[in-house]
Amino acid sequence: MQIIRDLSKETFEFIESKRDWVRKHYTPATVDNYKTLAGKFTLLDTILKSNWIEKQETWKLQSLGITLGDILVQDMNFIWVEVEENDTIDPALNFPDTTMLVFPMTMISKRVEKGEVFDIYDFYETLKEDVNRIKLEA
Repeated sequence: MQIIRDLSKETFEFIESKRDWVRKHYTPATVDNYKTLAGKFTLLDTILKSNWIEKQETWKLQSLGITLGDILVQDMNFIWVEVEENDTIDPALNFPDTTMLVFPMTMISKRVEKGEVFDIYDFYETLKEDVNRIKLEA
């Protein structure tokens, strides 16, 4: 059985540690860029295109997924939740007043680990189209 709930302190801190790893790619003087969609996209695009992360560095790749989740929160009004299923707790995004869940943390890592090369902007546009289609069908 799947249980969806607000973030626990532990899950919040887990997400924040991943977010912080990505954010630290900015200098202290420019870290506020992370607050913008363009700033988040620029970081993801630069890190992915520069191949700064090896495909076996799952923790870092999942950190990029958290940033992707932050983009969805900011752009599409999702909220971070945690999902418990089979004794596992994972961060996810929920669209308010629906049962729609998105698990962005592994969206990038799964692709990079398989050796896929993709453009984060195109990937996001396809993801956004899929989410909007699902919202209409719900």
